[in-house]
Amino acid sequence: MLSFAKKGANPIQAAGYLFRGFKLLASAELRKFIIIPILINLILYSGALVLGFYTFANVIDTFIPSWLQWMSWILWPLFFISFFITGLFTFTLLANLLAAPFYGRLSAKTLALINGQKLPTAEQPFMQVILAELKRAGYFATRALPLLGLSLIPGLNVVAPFLWTLFGAWGMALEYMAYPLENKGLLFTEQRQLIKTIRTGALSFGGLAAFGLSIPILNIFVAPAAVIGATIYLNEFLRDRDPAL
Repeated sequence: MLSFAKKGANPIQAAGYLFRGFKLLASAELRKFIIIPILINLILYSGALVLGFYTFANVIDTFIPSWLQWMSWILWPLFFISFFITGLFTFTLLANLLAAPFYGRLSAKTLALINGQKLPTAEQPFMQVILAELKRAGYFATRALPLLGLSLIPGLNVVAPFLWTLFGAWGMALEYMAYPLENKGLLFTEQRQLIKTIRTGALSFGGLAAFGLSIPILNIFVAPAAVIGATIYLNEFLRDRDPAL
């Protein structure tokens, strides 16, 4: 039975695995599995930013009269803040959906590399990977909608930023730890139950990934680094033994 060693819940140690993932981005053995996901992220984020920029500029020109144009200095910063918050839960999920087959292979190759093994050729079936990603997206959507509703209720919405932060951290932990766990044959429900046993560590790792995804340019590289980091994280703390050990 798979379980995590207790020290895997250490939040400081868990966060460090994302940095270890960044260090391996330049690895020649992993490069071909990183290029396509990075290109997918680059195209999606760039396209979304350009589309959002011109759409928002058109909205300002259409609905803001000339004598209120000074308000654009306030509205534009709000636009960029909203874009990167929205992007974390929309474009990130879309990018991960498109790149999911490559992330599964990246995780497998990472595991082989750090264990000094010959790079494996076995891969998860394409449709199985896509269906797993869709199931995760559905899980996130059913929890994001109530949070969105809470954000619109006066008084209660003061706790919304805190809840969104926790939700983002937990969501990113589930997202990036899923790939090495899928390679071990664990389904989404089993993954959630397993990751809950190291909740503080998972929230730390996922929170740092979520923060990185909110930073322009850096967000293009965060996802593959998080997949690599999560693979190393699980490799060092996941055990086929009693969870009390």
